[in-house]
Amino acid sequence: MTVTVTIVPDADVAKGKLADAELHFHDGPLAGMKLVGFGVWETKVGGKRNVTFPARKYTVNGEGRAFALLRPIESSEASIAVRDLIAGAYAAWELTR
Repeated sequence: MTVTVTIVPDADVAKGKLADAELHFHDGPLAGMKLVGFGVWETKVGGKRNVTFPARKYTVNGEGRAFALLRPIESSEASIAVRDLIAGAYAAWELTR
């Protein structure tokens, strides 16, 4: 399955947020679809980038929580690979600006 990362600069960004990111699928059963909701954030220490995954917010007993929409099946290695893919795409995009 071929996937590309598209960086979407956000004009109305929260403090520390650098951009949104989308995964675009080019073949396989998800061809022609995109998964949105990733965020690229600047960390407070070291100038590194953090990637957040799409999530749905909800409230339980007045406490805000989030339900991750993209989660690993067994190992967190899959999440790390997606985060690295998006962070790398952001770094490449940043060089072209």
